[in-house]
Amino acid sequence: METFLFQATIYLGAAVIAVPLAARLGLGSVLGYLLAGIVIGPLTGLVGSETQDLQHFAEFGVVMMLFLIGLELEPRALWNMRHRLLGLGGMQILLTMAAISGASLAFGYDLATSVAIGMIFALSSTAIVLQTLTEKGLVQTSGGRATFSVLLAQDIAVIPMLALLPLLAIPAVASIASDGSLVRTIDDHSDGHHATLSLVEGLPGWGVTLVTLGAVAVVILAGVFLTRPVFRYIHHARLREMYTALALLMVVATAVLMTMVGLSPALGTFLAGVVLANSEFRHELESDLAPFKGLLLGLFFITVGAGIDFDLLFVDPAGIIGVAIGVMVIKGVILLGLALAFKLHKKDRWLFTLGLAQAGEFGFVLISFSLQQGVLAGSLAGKLLLVIALSMLITPLLFIVYELIIKRMVDVEELEHDEVDERGTVIIAGIGRFGQIVNRLVQSAGFDTVVVDNNLTTVQMMRKFGFRGFFGDPTRPDLLNAAGLEDAKVLVVAIDDKSSAVKLVRYARKTRPDLHIIARARDRAHVHELYDAGADDIVREMFDSSLRAGRYALENLGLTEFEASEVEQAFYQHDRTALRELAALWKPGVPISELPEYVARARELNSSLEMELTARQQANESKKKD
Repeated sequence: METFLFQATIYLGAAVIAVPLAARLGLGSVLGYLLAGIVIGPLTGLVGSETQDLQHFAEFGVVMMLFLIGLELEPRALWNMRHRLLGLGGMQILLTMAAISGASLAFGYDLATSVAIGMIFALSSTAIVLQTLTEKGLVQTSGGRATFSVLLAQDIAVIPMLALLPLLAIPAVASIASDGSLVRTIDDHSDGHHATLSLVEGLPGWGVTLVTLGAVAVVILAGVFLTRPVFRYIHHARLREMYTALALLMVVATAVLMTMVGLSPALGTFLAGVVLANSEFRHELESDLAPFKGLLLGLFFITVGAGIDFDLLFVDPAGIIGVAIGVMVIKGVILLGLALAFKLHKKDRWLFTLGLAQAGEFGFVLISFSLQQGVLAGSLAGKLLLVIALSMLITPLLFIVYELIIKRMVDVEELEHDEVDERGTVIIAGIGRFGQIVNRLVQSAGFDTVVVDNNLTTVQMMRKFGFRGFFGDPTRPDLLNAAGLEDAKVLVVAIDDKSSAVKLVRYARKTRPDLHIIARARDRAHVHELYDAGADDIVREMFDSSLRAGRYALENLGLTEFEASEVEQAFYQHDRTALRELAALWKPGVPISELPEYVARARELNSSLEMELTARQQANESKKKD
């Protein structure tokens, strides 16, 4: 018991220290977990051989992740993905298998071993890629959806791969003993290593098929017909932990059933999630399972880092690192070709290529199974495990490369910008929720507007409703000039990106000192940046709506409409005055919370506002009594 608690302290402590530090440095949580594992494993030796057993437990985080992803996908959405699942995903698997198998043959391995290596490296890391895509908000992009399609196809492909591996077995190969030494094993698999309960063992082919289809049908029917009555039963207990227990039971039971019929537990739980995507209990399940998913995935990444065999790496560092890079280059070239063939745009193309270039955690499963079946030699298996771990370690760095370099080099869309052939009294840069209302209001009053936005989907939707807009980057001087910047009376800056908004205001003010510039701000710091850049009127995007909500609250707390309106106006005027005064204390590039004089003056102004409003309220109450 004491040993278990000590090990738990090490793993949790490493995560708590390393992950926030990595996130603060912009490296992402996955790389933080991997580095934490390296520190407590190979570098310090705080953990040892138990990481391999722990990894099998932690892989359940991948199962939970796919269940939660399934909850986000309605069956219709999954059906709409079928072309990418079969086309993009299927071609990636087959082409990668062929290329890496060919390379293995060229290095002198026999055909069976080469095919096994090709299958192992054809798979990518579902855990790392989806976790990183989610963190960076890239799941719903075109590149993110294409990446997910391939990952799902790979998870499905694990099933036929496991069925094919025994056919590649050779009579006698070397395997890894518990002490790390090499021993010879004979092609006899009746040693009882299949200790798990199986529903298909010993059945003929047609029987296996029927039982497998029956298991899938059980998952679907249970999700459709049993979920609602079971949740009602649990609800009567009035215990919050019972919902969590039920959510865990659903995932674990589905995973066990899939394992018993020889299917991937991750694939089975994904199917269960899709079935429940339209359920009213979807959000309850998400909130209950999300913490377990995050911790188990983090534990899985730590075990990957802790399991890297640096002793084996130092025997032939150039060779092993070269193989890892070579595998990623081969996969990258194939992925880039498929991205071009399926006409992904430039940013999505690079996200797709860099995101899937690594080997994945299912490779560990295939290597272990290949050893059991006598397909791979133990010495080769150790090197392959190390190559997979190194490629997974490199992957978060590739996402950083994508985010910091590729994303800045590529235009917003690989499309030609519209030629602006109109000039208006008012130029509106950005046509999101904020810009749309400004545009409708100004046009309804009889004034001409020219709208420019770099989101093609938004511009096209706007055109459907009869409003003219131009697709293009509103920060480009040539587009602004074409829209009539020289003659316009008002420029409304309503774009989302804070730095781009400041850049646009600064350019417009320099070009047209007499132009009236109205800008949308995200927060107080952004207000100061826009004011410094030369904006005349600055509107915080949530400020006016928050004032209205506050006024409604006051009216329902007993104030009359007039009194609530007076308080609203007093707050508004005070805030405007305070912002102008605080602007003199603001310093570019320094967070507001780290400016002592700014914070002190803001506190003084807040106190004076409270005193003013309290005095006003007391005066109103005195008038009522008189």
